[in-house]
Amino acid sequence: MAKELRCRDLGIECNQIIRAETEEELIERTVEHVLTVHGFDVVEAGMLEQVEAAIYTIETS
Repeated sequence: MAKELRCRDLGIECNQIIRAETEEELIERTVEHVLTVHGFDVVEAGMLEQVEAAIYTIETS
């Protein structure tokens, strides 16, 4: 099953929805998005915990 995360669920004013086939890939894409689009210098452990908590599993057909 695919994974999905809404950037807004991280407390950021952003409508981006990030999707991936695995949780690991989703975390990588989310970190890349936060660094490049939102200008973060680093993603700290606390944010990684927020990312993991905000991941949804979606059914694909």
